[in-house]
Amino acid sequence: MRDLGIGSRKPLIPDWGSRRTLFALALGSCMVAMGWGTPSVSLPRRLDRANLLAYRAEDGTARPVRSIEDWQKRREEIVRGMLAVMGPIPDSTKRLPLDVAIEEEHDAGSYFRRRITFQSEPGSRAKAYLLIPKSALSGAKSAPGVLCLMSTDNQRGNKQTVGIFEGRPGRAYAAELAEQGYVAIAPAYPLLADYQPDIVALGYRSGTMKAIWDNMRALDLLESLPYVRRGGFGAIGHSLGGHNAIFTAVLDERIRVIVSSCGFDSYLDYYGGSYDVWQPGKGWAQTRYMPQLLDYARSEIPFDFHELLGALAPRPVYVIAPVNDSNFKWQSVDRIAAAAGQIYRLYDVPNLLRVDHPDCAHDFPDEQREIAYRWLDRVLR
Repeated sequence: MRDLGIGSRKPLIPDWGSRRTLFALALGSCMVAMGWGTPSVSLPRRLDRANLLAYRAEDGTARPVRSIEDWQKRREEIVRGMLAVMGPIPDSTKRLPLDVAIEEEHDAGSYFRRRITFQSEPGSRAKAYLLIPKSALSGAKSAPGVLCLMSTDNQRGNKQTVGIFEGRPGRAYAAELAEQGYVAIAPAYPLLADYQPDIVALGYRSGTMKAIWDNMRALDLLESLPYVRRGGFGAIGHSLGGHNAIFTAVLDERIRVIVSSCGFDSYLDYYGGSYDVWQPGKGWAQTRYMPQLLDYARSEIPFDFHELLGALAPRPVYVIAPVNDSNFKWQSVDRIAAAAGQIYRLYDVPNLLRVDHPDCAHDFPDEQREIAYRWLDRVLR
């Protein structure tokens, strides 16, 4: 397989000049929300989400992308747009020692399942399950690590991801990967089930950014384990986990391969463009996601999944978009993939972006999970 060149860990955070702009944008947004007038700084009108082969030059004009260097300028604008909505990534002062605590351990046959907490940041301990194959603990050789992100479940949370509860098909991918020799970590998602961090007190503008930070710290934890292979990890998720994997991978290039099942369509197409789900406390605007999306007309949200998938290039991405998914429409996913494909072709790796359309509802079928696991194997084995 071609060397994807993604181990360089290039900085993903804009430079300080961009940070100051983001601060001004955030301040202006808060002023508007509180009725204090219009902001003095605003994002420029967004570039066409379907044409990723354009970037904004220093004079503000759109220019054609003719090189990877040109594309990186567009990618930086995409990341700025993400952070304008999600809020900033916590700085290094929040990266305290993990202080992992094992609350329960279960022998699951070929692996151990540990219910753990770890210090995600000052004042917040994240919850997760850590699944460790017994073969990894033997010391013979290290095992690959994978971040397994839960689907939306306000009763069972991440328990379903590790196979404690059954009844919803295709959700126990952490358990299945552990059986295949992966060290799997399955974090809880903030503000679902029994994980209820005070994200406002912790300084977050969105539950999405809190989740991303917890995921990054989960990767820190994998990196700290002597039996986990160095050099990068996988990320896999269904529904909520499907877009959570993409968000995290855009901002953390330690994730070298991404699987997203039923995770997205365009903001323009969400539930057919219905305004009933585009209201405070609903859909994408819930506190646990990104309330500040409502600061923008949907057509002007400064990032969409066309750009996010493009921002993952040249890393391998496998997308499952069922034809009967009532949450996210497969036709929209195809338009997104067509846009992102421009960047995969720019990197000369068009086959590293794959979209499948199983004939099912909002599920992660057996066949596609098996393909997903082989997709991970190609990069991480």
